Amino acid sequence: MARLFVRNSDPSGQRRARPAWSRLPSPRALFLLWLPAALIAAAILLPILYLIIRASSGGISAWVHILRPSTLAVLGRTALLGVSVTGLSVALALPLAWLTQRTDLPGHKLWALITPLPLVVPSYVGAYLFASALGPRGLLQGWLEQPFGITRLPDLYGFPGSLLVLTLLNYPFVLLSLRAALQRMDPALEEAARSLGQSAWGTFWKITFPQLRPAMTAGGLLVLLYVLRDFGAVSVMRYNTFTRVIYVQYQNSFDRSAAAALSILLVALSLVVLLAEMRWRGRSTHHNAARTPKKSKRLPLGAWRWPALIFCGLIIGLALLLPAGILLYWLARGLGSGEQIVSLWQASRNSIVASTMAALLAVAASLPVVILDVRRPSRGSRVLERISYLAFALPGIVVALALVFFGANFAPWIYQTLPMLGLAYLILFLPQAIGAVRTSMLQAHPSMEEAARSLGKSPPEVFRRITLPLVRPGIAAAAALVFLSTMKELPVTLILAPIGFKTLATSVWSSVSEAFFAQAAAPALLLIVASSLPMAILVSRESSPG
Repeated sequence: MARLFVRNSDPSGQRRARPAWSRLPSPRALFLLWLPAALIAAAILLPILYLIIRASSGGISAWVHILRPSTLAVLGRTALLGVSVTGLSVALALPLAWLTQRTDLPGHKLWALITPLPLVVPSYVGAYLFASALGPRGLLQGWLEQPFGITRLPDLYGFPGSLLVLTLLNYPFVLLSLRAALQRMDPALEEAARSLGQSAWGTFWKITFPQLRPAMTAGGLLVLLYVLRDFGAVSVMRYNTFTRVIYVQYQNSFDRSAAAALSILLVALSLVVLLAEMRWRGRSTHHNAARTPKKSKRLPLGAWRWPALIFCGLIIGLALLLPAGILLYWLARGLGSGEQIVSLWQASRNSIVASTMAALLAVAASLPVVILDVRRPSRGSRVLERISYLAFALPGIVVALALVFFGANFAPWIYQTLPMLGLAYLILFLPQAIGAVRTSMLQAHPSMEEAARSLGKSPPEVFRRITLPLVRPGIAAAAALVFLSTMKELPVTLILAPIGFKTLATSVWSSVSEAFFAQAAAPALLLIVASSLPMAILVSRESSPG
């Protein structure tokens, strides 16, 4: 086997280990990696270029707009919501991951299967359902008024409602990341700590928790970036973050330069987040040994068993059962009053086609970026990875309008076609694919690839026979996350979909906009069910056998 490290001198004169896989491959192999990665980066930068062009067309007034006190207030509200949702998501996901992976929680396999499922509920659907059920004059108030005389519940709109909905529907981003980390961890260190007299609590904080920090950071980053670009929940809850203000500017103003300037400020806020995460994560690698960690012995909860069950049940009840129950209520109420539910076959087919296309594109596009960043680390590869995350903070409407602008002016032959729609999905959801594939790539030690190359195998053959099997779990997770996100995506689909291309998401939105709640309930339920199936399969395959 080839040597894994060679000696090298850094500028300070100190000797350090340089990985052998960082040796430059053939020019052709480098070209095959850098060309698609550069094209992907160029596509991601298109919306930002559009924002600069649009903002510049408004002159100095557009840039003065972002210095107004109202804009600073929007910045504060957006940052407060993002930090709060991220913190609460970690607070929910960490005990859920530990309970389902490390303890004898009754039904832990079932809880491991259903706790990530709230991720399939679209934020605009969840926000509407929570508002209709728990709002000041919602269903709960109506049920309580007759027996208890309650005429109004506390106001849910604004920050409280946005915080509740976005936390309950996005904590699975952190949960999935933490669970994957726990499954890859070798429990020998934990068992050794307990054998030396450490309590279960002390072992968790001193041994387990430090190893989970990279996973928490990765999952928290996805949650924070999602909150920064969410439009549905904050619109329903009437909470003015950047996305809602930008949408109003685009809809109500003939001159969209001010909205473009606000969007640039949102991109800048995302960049600050990414730079902070980069400093926190550093450039360390976390390779697992080639062997599979042995199965961990589950810790007995004892007297904490019932509080743990109540905690898990409360989370699933609020995040999954309550929305599903309200949808069933509206559907039954509509059917009982004689409403006809239109056929959803075509919308379901279109949703599956679009989501599958987006998943394949995102996975294929993530591979060259991840390989360059992990296996050929350089300043350029790090820049490519960071560029890929920028688009995740852009509102969908900005990405859609940017592609409308460039399509109408420079590529009219793809305007309102499936390829343009797929490009928009790729720009929006590539960070999810890169995060999942990168995690698997870091866990796969490059010694196997280096050994194959030392035996004369070509780079494409090494990639096909060694690298792809090693990162298959990450590819599956990436495809599932992108599929789910595409199923829920609304603004991009409304603007860029081909004429007559109706999906489940657009069916829900059009019915809710016209107050046809029973008509909205049927596609919403079907959307949740269709999204749950791949998530359930993925989670059941990834769950530890114990």
